[in-house]
Amino acid sequence: MTDRTLSTRRRFLAISAAAAMAPSAALPGDASRVWTGRGLGGALSVRLDGVTPGRMQRLAARIEATVDRVERQFSLYRDSDLTRLNRDGRLSHPSDDVLSLFDLADRVHRATGGAFDPTVQPVWAALARSGDVAGARRLVGWDRVRFDPDEIRLEPGMALTFNGIAQGWAADRVADALRAEGLENILIDMGEILGLGTASTGAPWRASILSPHGASVGQARLHDLALATSSPLGTTIAGGAGHILHPLGLAAVWSTVSVSAPQAAVADALSTACCLLPEDGIDRAMQAFPGARCEVAVA
Repeated sequence: MTDRTLSTRRRFLAISAAAAMAPSAALPGDASRVWTGRGLGGALSVRLDGVTPGRMQRLAARIEATVDRVERQFSLYRDSDLTRLNRDGRLSHPSDDVLSLFDLADRVHRATGGAFDPTVQPVWAALARSGDVAGARRLVGWDRVRFDPDEIRLEPGMALTFNGIAQGWAADRVADALRAEGLENILIDMGEILGLGTASTGAPWRASILSPHGASVGQARLHDLALATSSPLGTTIAGGAGHILHPLGLAAVWSTVSVSAPQAAVADALSTACCLLPEDGIDRAMQAFPGARCEVAVA
């Protein structure tokens, strides 16, 4: 791993786009507009350059429909393809989008030596409810998931979570929708940041990776590039366990990892898994995805 910032203190990172999100109403002579909303468990925003107010209304509807579609596929907190799969143990004739995410999850699983494993959901649930954690660990194993265009099938008791990849996946899908509208200069924040084209200055979008106290621990320049940051203790489960779980029950290696990649879903999944990997494992994971880079790893 090269060009990353290391710290022996446990710190969490916040990402802020240096080209800050503008108010929804553009300044005089400025054609930038910002859509804001909620979904995927948090606040969302999309900055669009070169958009008139009338066009913005139609684009906002398309953004909202795209986010809603991702939630209807992968949310754990509403009726979705994922909640039905977890409930029934099978999902017949999954959509192309669902299969594509399963395929990407499989690639990241293999690239990270199994550290990225969506089947840890039963362990998360057991920890949250003070249940049988040892029993839940026996249900973990991505290699036991079967998926093809006809059906996705889980073994009895298994369940999946895509919380370590779905936000990035949503950012990519929003980007696809806006590119199809002919837009080029876009800053998308779906919990992971994706900068397309350039900021209004013509320079790449800039992102600062900050400590909770506002100290900069890294910088990234985003030109058709995404940035994702994961912190195991950024969210805790009952008992103080971090929300990023190793499939073998091992402790996280890093308190925070930030990864950039051309696809936000790749950056999202890799930043999640790399919290659990030693340096050589992170290096191998980056090599499996062209353009991926570990920007920051904080011990």
